[in-house]
Amino acid sequence: MPTAIMNPELGNLRRAMRRRFGDAVEIDNVLIPTMGGSNRTMLFDLIEGGTTRRLVSRQVTLAAAESPFLPAGYQYRAMQVAVKHGLAVPAPVFEFDAADGMGDGFVTEFTAGESLPKRILQDTKFATARENLPGQLAEFLAKLHAIDPAEVAFLEPYVESRDPVEAFRRYFDLYREAHPALEVALRWLERHRPPPRRRAFLHADLRTGNFLVGAHGLNAVLDWECCHIGAPAEDIGWLTTRSWRFGNIDLPVGGFSKREDFLADYRAAGGAPIDAEEIRYWEIFGLLRWAVYNVMQAYAHVFSGRSSVVFAACGRNTSMIEYDLLMSIAGNYR
Repeated sequence: MPTAIMNPELGNLRRAMRRRFGDAVEIDNVLIPTMGGSNRTMLFDLIEGGTTRRLVSRQVTLAAAESPFLPAGYQYRAMQVAVKHGLAVPAPVFEFDAADGMGDGFVTEFTAGESLPKRILQDTKFATARENLPGQLAEFLAKLHAIDPAEVAFLEPYVESRDPVEAFRRYFDLYREAHPALEVALRWLERHRPPPRRRAFLHADLRTGNFLVGAHGLNAVLDWECCHIGAPAEDIGWLTTRSWRFGNIDLPVGGFSKREDFLADYRAAGGAPIDAEEIRYWEIFGLLRWAVYNVMQAYAHVFSGRSSVVFAACGRNTSMIEYDLLMSIAGNYR
């Protein structure tokens, strides 16, 4: 269900639109989906004369000092690069500034589609989409990874671009919680690093739930707050992480495809061959990463004034992910 919107926020949004598009424009049909832990998403109509344009506002909800997620300006610039290369991404419209009173955020064009994993994976109306998604997502990643990292050089200072494992050790240590399974996973990841690879522009959060699907497959890839520069296998290992199969355990690619079929599509689209053990490494990293995110969200629920049922459930989720981590490291899960 959408959540309510405070009148001052509507006033700020209206003022931001009028600063860019003129005093005659109006906003209507405003909705805020309840999902999303690091960004606040607002859907609205921009009405100008007899035309209506559906737009999306994205606002960062965690301060940079307490969050592993990119500031809005970096997300916006990364999306601009992706759109320039013809990738399926909602087109950026403008960034908010201090005068808007909307905080750290930006506006994009609206793209229709379904994002809820259960519907994508089970609804019969997405049967054709499920057949097409592996090839479409493989092509998306191959094209993204082919972009010269120099075009997103602004991501280089980001800690995850330098060393994602060390980054998540640092994030985890911030919370000073005892999670022996996560310590085991961090030590395993530090001791089993794959050889250095060609560095590429990564989305780093491509998984079922973070892209929009229509009747024929992929409509757009969302949620660029984790993008950085790194090994292409990291992107694929996140997509195939056990947590994103949503019950379809035997279909590691988002719950709708086999790894080998996806990797064949990735190579056919121009992606470099990637070893299966390297994918396994990044799947284990993906579980560690997801566990740390859950620690972070549960902490926010208890201590940081961001109370919600979803964030509270993250405390329980952490234990479930720890089990998957230990089973994966032991070789019992594939």
